[in-house]
Amino acid sequence: MPQTIDDLIRRIKDLQEELEVEFKKKRNEFEFIIEEKRVRFAEEVARQQRRLKIGWFRYLIKAKPLNVLTAPFIYAGFIPFILLDLFLWLYQSICFPVYRIPKVKRSEYLIFDREDLPYLNFIEKFNCFYCSYGNGLMSYGREIAARTEQYWCPIKHARRITAAHEHYPRFFEYGDAESWQKGLERLRRQYPSENNSEKR
Repeated sequence: MPQTIDDLIRRIKDLQEELEVEFKKKRNEFEFIIEEKRVRFAEEVARQQRRLKIGWFRYLIKAKPLNVLTAPFIYAGFIPFILLDLFLWLYQSICFPVYRIPKVKRSEYLIFDREDLPYLNFIEKFNCFYCSYGNGLMSYGREIAARTEQYWCPIKHARRITAAHEHYPRFFEYGDAESWQKGLERLRRQYPSENNSEKR
């Protein structure tokens, strides 16, 4: 890989770490801590947030009729999500040990902490659960697919792709047959360690 690309990747990682520090500062601003995967707010903060809570009945009365009518269609997504979740678990349970690819930890991608927010009613909390599940599942699936791609076909596309996964910068350049032949087995062993993924 050309030195400038390595430098850019290193700078991006440094910026990601800097961003994580800023996220932690923002958390302190709202005075909460995370204990055993549960979020706890300072009592005064929680009290102020409960005052802003809109009851579920008032929430439904104020809802746009089209939002209410489309809700069953949105929630029908649970069926394909659950099937995808099951498939992803089976897929990596069967294939990854064969290829010696480290398994993706589902718990790092599916985060359910919005039910701890005192200002949400149970409908809003359910909506947040659904969005967390759908988006987390897609991220989990993307990481499984990215690791599979890194094993079988770690070659960049000729055209620029939008929102490439984090493994993509290490892939071989399009048309670089020599690097592909010499480096494929090495790249097949370069997956993120458990420690690197703890930031998620």
